[in-house]
Amino acid sequence: MAMTIHVDIVSAEGEIYSGLAEMAYASSVQGELGIAPRHAPLLAQLRPGEVRVDEGSGVIKSFYISGGILEVQPHLVTVLADTAVRAADLDEAAAVEVKRRAEETLSGQQADFEYAKAQAELSEAVAQLRAIDRLRKVRQG
Repeated sequence: MAMTIHVDIVSAEGEIYSGLAEMAYASSVQGELGIAPRHAPLLAQLRPGEVRVDEGSGVIKSFYISGGILEVQPHLVTVLADTAVRAADLDEAAAVEVKRRAEETLSGQQADFEYAKAQAELSEAVAQLRAIDRLRKVRQG
């Protein structure tokens, strides 16, 4: 049996995933991270995007997070997310609409607050669409 690491993905709404994995992948603000069992301890800020959990035997579970913190211990990975959703549960039409509205707001002359909010919404919508696209490619492949 391959070595495993315990992975917990938790958001403000509650625990979304808890289980053993051979590898875990997340997007930090410094770049893509791959975490294997016995990884060195690490704390990293996560950007909006996908977290993938490779349970072995070709089973990879995908989740979308809107940002958060990653804590790695030799036998435990904890993702503390602002918001976490199973990638399969993402609503592509809603993400496209949020992206469209944010781009529209950014193209106009709005107040600084609206501009910053639109930038955050655009970043989150694009990250959701990337996660949806990646999941679609995995299903087709």
